[in-house]
Amino acid sequence: MKRQKQEKKFAAELKRGDKIITKSGMHGKVVELNDKDYSCVVETMSGKIKFDRSAISMEMSKKLNAPAK
Repeated sequence: MKRQKQEKKFAAELKRGDKIITKSGMHGKVVELNDKDYSCVVETMSGKIKFDRSAISMEMSKKLNAPAK
């Protein structure tokens, strides 16, 4: 339950420009968010792709954005 709440909060706090990794391993940057159907458009090296926000990996995206030691 706690993990589900964290993932829901993470998806709700996404904003344009965030670097993300999907659960399938695709890397990209959020360029558009749609609250109507809870989706986002992610820009990758090969173009823009529309994803459901639940497809974004919370753990992997946080590691990607973590400051380097």
